[in-house]
Amino acid sequence: MRVITGKARGKKLAAPEGYDTRPTTDRVKESIFNIIQFDIEGRHALDLFCGSGQLGIEALSRGAYSCVFADMDRKAADIARKNIANCGFTEQSEVYCGDGVAMLSRMKKGRFGLIFLDPPYHTELISSALSKICTLDLLAQGGIIICETERGIPFPELPAPYRVLKEYNYGKTVIITVTRDGEEKSE
Repeated sequence: MRVITGKARGKKLAAPEGYDTRPTTDRVKESIFNIIQFDIEGRHALDLFCGSGQLGIEALSRGAYSCVFADMDRKAADIARKNIANCGFTEQSEVYCGDGVAMLSRMKKGRFGLIFLDPPYHTELISSALSKICTLDLLAQGGIIICETERGIPFPELPAPYRVLKEYNYGKTVIITVTRDGEEKSE
């Protein structure tokens, strides 16, 4: 794995050995960043279920202002820290080790312009994380959530002002983008 472009272009990223991570493939990662290329600069990002941290690091390399990384596994969080330091993004990063969904309760409303959700497949984590993000209203107006999941898994209903933008299919992988519209007008 390498950083595709930006300030840290070409930097090699380590992945936890023997760990049950499913790193985002280069093809899917490149597609994700082509989709959001004009929505990265200056945004605060969250890389939940970060694994090696490659999605958040790529966002920082492309001009995101900061990134919060979270993973339940200590080995993964340690690898993410090493990758962040190797790419020179320590000052712009926070790394949490623990239950990422529970950690969301400590985040500020509307804090993030980009949120990457790439939990382990065959779990309910994407639904839990989306529910918590929407309930706590952590996505900034016009922000984007990038959800990576496997084909055939039902996507949860989203409460207004959140809505699905588009779905992209890459073999067994599905990328679903979600946004937060402006405040609804009261009658």
